Amino acid sequence: MLDYGSGNLRSVERALRRVGAEVEVTADFHTAVNADALVVPGVGAFAACMRGLLEVRGERIIGRRLAGGRPVLGICVGMQILFARGIEHGVESEGCGEWPGVIDRLEADVVPHMGWNTVRAPEKSALFAGLAPDTRFYFVHSYAARTWELNPEPPMPAPLVTWATHGDDFVAAAENGPLSATQFHPEKSGDAGAQLLENWLGAVTG
Repeated sequence: MLDYGSGNLRSVERALRRVGAEVEVTADFHTAVNADALVVPGVGAFAACMRGLLEVRGERIIGRRLAGGRPVLGICVGMQILFARGIEHGVESEGCGEWPGVIDRLEADVVPHMGWNTVRAPEKSALFAGLAPDTRFYFVHSYAARTWELNPEPPMPAPLVTWATHGDDFVAAAENGPLSATQFHPEKSGDAGAQLLENWLGAVTG
C-alpha cells in the first residue's frame, strides 16, 4: 500500500489483512513498483493529495505499474487523483491523467455525501461479483467524477463503470484493465467492503 501522507492507512491495512492479504505500507519507489498489487488510499483535498503523491513520485509509480499490467486500486481521493483534473473551491489542479475527465463538486442538497449508498454495477464486474444489487457501501466525499469520458475503440475493451446517485449521478467505481478504483471506502463498508477487497485480490493475484 502506498504511503504518501494521505489516507486511512491503518484501517485499509486492517481491512486487507482481514481478507488474507500480506500488506506492506511503503513510500519506497521500487517496493511500490514491484509489489504484486498496489492500493492507493486517500482522504482530504485533491490538491493536497496530489502534492503528497508527487513528493514520493507516486504518479510515476502508478504509471509504471499500469504500463506493465500490474494492478492498482485507488480508494476515495486515491480514485479521484487518477483523473486528469480536480476543481475544488474554484482552484484547478492537475491529476495523474490515467483517466480523462474532471473531479468537481457534487450537485446535491446536502454536501458532503456521508453515509451508506447503493451502487449500480455492470453485470460483468469483478469487483462486485457475488454482491446483491441492494448492497450498500460507505461514502464520505464532496467531490466526484460526474461523467465518464474514456470510451476506447474496439478491440480495446470498454472500462466497467459503476454509478451511484447523490443529487445527481457520479462514478462510484471503475475497472479498467489493471486499474480499479472506488469512490466509497471498502475498508469502512463492513462485510460488503471485505467481499469487494477479496474479489479484487482474487482477480489480480489469480
